[in-house]
Amino acid sequence: MTTIDLAPAVATPARRPRRAGFTASTLAVARRTVLKFARTPQLIVVSTIQGAIFLLIFRYVFGGAIGTGGLSYVDFVVPGFITTGVLFSGTGAAAGVAEDIEGGVFDRLRSLPIPRTAAPFGRALADAALVTWGLIVTGAIGFAIGFRVHDGFLHAVAAFALIVGFGFAFEWMFMCIGLLSGNAQAAQGMSLLVFPLTFVSSAYVPVHSMPGWMQPVAQHQPITVMVDAVRALTQGHAAIASLGHTTTYYVVLSLLWAAAITVAFAPLAIARFHRG
Repeated sequence: MTTIDLAPAVATPARRPRRAGFTASTLAVARRTVLKFARTPQLIVVSTIQGAIFLLIFRYVFGGAIGTGGLSYVDFVVPGFITTGVLFSGTGAAAGVAEDIEGGVFDRLRSLPIPRTAAPFGRALADAALVTWGLIVTGAIGFAIGFRVHDGFLHAVAAFALIVGFGFAFEWMFMCIGLLSGNAQAAQGMSLLVFPLTFVSSAYVPVHSMPGWMQPVAQHQPITVMVDAVRALTQGHAAIASLGHTTTYYVVLSLLWAAAITVAFAPLAIARFHRG
């Protein structure tokens, strides 16, 4: 005889999607952004050509008219160019963030079961990768036109890492600009306000050649500190003699500046991303 079970069926609760971890989510967002860079070759090519043209102009047009103490002008200016290249890359980062907002990418990321902080961290990581690419290209052009490292391979590697870290810190500032601007054109325009920092610095000319009232500002702002750190690491005693402090002094000061910029702008960018 067949027994029929008349007990009411128990509904199986719907399984909630598993939340992805922070590291995996961050790397996924970074990978998506890097692939977007790769699929937009004009972005990379134009910025590379633009940087190369300006470097050649400073090297061969202005170089003969600028005194740099014990350094040749090419050894003086290439550390300045590869450091300030961080800011030129940041302009594209701010516009890219604004484009992602306009295209609904950030809204989509907020709807996914991933940590909210993964999206801005992934974006900053991808932009740091773009900074690294620009650094490699500019460094290669610098070597082609006569730049040389005079203080050992390990110091050159330290200078490379220092610039990448500095770029990662500044990417948070440009991300804030992109999040606050509303559209790509406005983000690009607002980013240009940062560029006076590159000229009122030791990147292209010695600070002592500037007017007296300008020198304290130029001497202590973050671009000058980072350029001097890279210059001391790559040029050794010749640079240190003209700078007035040791390599350790400039490296520590540049790390403090990078940490301060990150602490100031990363929470703002994350909070703005959360707000939507």
